[in-house]
Amino acid sequence: MDQADSTAVRVALWRALHVQIDPPPHVFEDEVGLRLADPEDGWRERPDMDPEATKSFRASIVARARFIEDLVIERAADQYVILGAGLDTFAQRRAEAAGRPRVFEIDQPGHQDWKRRRLVELGYGVPEWLRLVPVDFEKDGDWTGPLADAGFDAGRPAVVACTGVIMYLTRDAVMDLLRRAAALAPGSTLALSFMLPLELADAADRPVRQAVASAARAAGTPFLSHFAPEEMLALAREAGFGEVSHVSADDLAERYFAGRADGLRPPSRAEEFLVATV
Repeated sequence: MDQADSTAVRVALWRALHVQIDPPPHVFEDEVGLRLADPEDGWRERPDMDPEATKSFRASIVARARFIEDLVIERAADQYVILGAGLDTFAQRRAEAAGRPRVFEIDQPGHQDWKRRRLVELGYGVPEWLRLVPVDFEKDGDWTGPLADAGFDAGRPAVVACTGVIMYLTRDAVMDLLRRAAALAPGSTLALSFMLPLELADAADRPVRQAVASAARAAGTPFLSHFAPEEMLALAREAGFGEVSHVSADDLAERYFAGRADGLRPPSRAEEFLVATV
């Protein structure tokens, strides 16, 4: 059955919740995902939307989204690939600001069919420069082939974003993803988020991390892969990237949350970024 992934819906609702309940300045403004998800009335009373209990996760979600979109605009990418796109709404909100690059959203086939239908129902449509590409990363492996079939120009550089995805993949699938990204045209950049192992997390954050992992396992989407920063950098180099760097959660907190009086900030040493350039 064509439907949105429950994790993707939760992320979209957290982005909207940030706009609705956190004081400005907002790190990231997106209520289009809420419209796409179309949750039942009372969605803000869901346990996973509790304003205080989920505060750090909400901050992490909006920080990673802002970081990616800043990178796309900074690099002036004319091809933007989103691996595991979920309810990403860049094409509906920011494409004009970025010079309207060709956007390729890659995700599970059933989800892509559902999203295409919702975009049409809401009047956004699917313009020629937005391509919804169905791929199952773990089963199919190859996402560059379907990407080329969808009109991607392998001779031109691209920005590739992959957030909130690789924790659900096996290590072999993660390495395959890195190798395929590293084989893109020179100048291409991959921004990939990864979860640190629990033992590297701050002690205060571990109980919540464990609860989230248990909920993911119960939902049938267990976390399979965690990486220390130096390990992720080494894997990216092994895959063939020329330049690699680590962007920590504290880096994101300093960039986007400094000076806030409400205590909103992502947890330290939880989800962090690899930025790698071919």
